[in-house]
This record gives sequence, structure tokens and C-alpha cells, in this order.
Amino acid sequence: MDTIKQLQWRYATKKFDNTRKLSNEKLSILKEAFNLTATSFGLQTVKLVVIENNTLRESLVEHSFHQRQVLEASHLLVICIQDNISEGDVNAYYDNIKNIRNTSEDILEPYRLDLVNTMENKSVEERLQWSKNQAYIALGNLMTVCAMEGIDSCPMEGFLPKAYDKTLGLDKLKLKSVLLLPVGYRANDDMFSEFEKVRKSLDDTIIEL
Repeated sequence: MDTIKQLQWRYATKKFDNTRKLSNEKLSILKEAFNLTATSFGLQTVKLVVIENNTLRESLVEHSFHQRQVLEASHLLVICIQDNISEGDVNAYYDNIKNIRNTSEDILEPYRLDLVNTMENKSVEERLQWSKNQAYIALGNLMTVCAMEGIDSCPMEGFLPKAYDKTLGLDKLKLKSVLLLPVGYRANDDMFSEFEKVRKSLDDTIIEL
């Protein structure tokens, strides 16, 4: 597959064909891609909520400034972050390394303690911002995978996170919604799909030293 061709094909889909659904295979690819996204330290303080239920998505339209992609897409992906990062999160991460790689605690302990100290030295707001940065990495990864798999998507920041959190019960799970990614297939009459992609020239965006 031609990577650049697929990235040229991709655009922020404004109108989805609500009769077409992603297969379970395609959904599985997106879930795996999200889980394989690079995160700082590998700590994975982001989670993905996958919503197919139309009634639930209909209730989210008003919290999305009435952007219909939320409902008309095959599925709505909500990228969330933890509302805090605790010592327990760090310990769980290193315990997972020990179990999967059979790495000794003697090797892991200094890294474990260093990451605990790193997080303790951040305010809650700084931890949240740190996690938000990871959420954007996940969004970019998902968008690229979507393009490679011939899946249309529309990255969205335009929504009311607190309303989403309440409606989806994310606050009870100690999560905060950060980004939306409706995914599915473009409608035949979405005029934006025919627009030429507008980008600066490579000379304007690339610096070679």
C-alpha cells in the first residue's frame, strides 16, 4: 500500500454514510493500534471508549456543538485520560514489565523509584497535561492507521468534556474525556472529500541540517 497516497486520501470527514458499519476486524485493528501507541515511559495513562449505541450517541450530539459526525459515523471513539497518576499506577506498570519480561526487581527498582519521584514532583494539573500530550499521540496514531485501513475519521476537540464525562459515567471511572474520533465511511455526497488538500510546500515545513 502507498502510504503517501493513503494520507492524501485522508481528510476530516464532515459527513458519514450512516448505513455502513466497520467490521469487527477493522474495529479490532483500531483497538490494537490504540493499545500499541507510544506513550511517555510506556505508562499508558490513556483509555479508549468505543461507542456504537445510536441512542447514546444521539444524546452526545448536543454536547458536541451539534456536529452530526458523532452520530452518523459507524462508531465514536472517545480518548480519555486518568484524572490523576498515582504511585500505584507506576508500580502496576513495573509489575507488568516484570511479569512479561521476567525482569528482576533489582534491575527495575531504580527506574520504578525514579518514575514515582517524577510524578510526585508534578502537580495534579501538570500530570493531567502530561497525560493529555499522550492522548494527542494516540489520536495521531489512530488517524494514520485509519488512513492505511481505508477508514474515514474526523478528529474533534469541539465538544464539552464535562458533559461527556457525566453522560458516559467517566467521572465515576476517574477518567476525563479529551478528544473525539468518529470513524466509519464517508458519504458519497460529502463535498469535502473532493477538495484538493491544502498544505505548505516541503521547503516551508522541513528544515534539513
